[in-house]
Amino acid sequence: MEKFPIIQTERLILSELKEKDIPFIVQYLQHRIFSDLTSNIPYPYLESDAASWLKMSKEAFDNHTGYTFAIRNKEDQIMGAIGLHDRDDDKAELGYWIGIPYWNKGLVTEAAQAVLDFGFKKLEFNKIFATHFLHNPASGRIMEKIGMKQEAVLKQEMKKDGEYFDIVRYAIFKD
Repeated sequence: MEKFPIIQTERLILSELKEKDIPFIVQYLQHRIFSDLTSNIPYPYLESDAASWLKMSKEAFDNHTGYTFAIRNKEDQIMGAIGLHDRDDDKAELGYWIGIPYWNKGLVTEAAQAVLDFGFKKLEFNKIFATHFLHNPASGRIMEKIGMKQEAVLKQEMKKDGEYFDIVRYAIFKD
């Protein structure tokens, strides 16, 4: 794909991250809870972190190894992000976050379903998986709502800030 795809759902537009999104990304991710609930969001979250993330996202798209979509409302305002990253062997990893004002509205579930469809139909992955920290069951509920099934609990799989964490892995297959 030469041009970054745009996916529309009933309430959302999933599109490429833009420089204009950086202040909003920084504002949303200032809350410590994002660092506590994810493996790769630092605290405090700085403008340089957002700029670096946008650069990495663009490189992944250019190299055909990943798609990081801004989750936007129909007025084109960013609310969060969702990504699908190629892990070889016809499988990809799904990851997401959304700003606190948009929690518990079904928006990530809606975005994740659209990204799964994109991953299976357009990118032809056989398997899409996702993980969450054991202490973040809300993320697991999203995975279940989009049809993923729990595969395993991986003990002390992730090291963050000098501490080891168990993670839960979910997956769904094309068929």
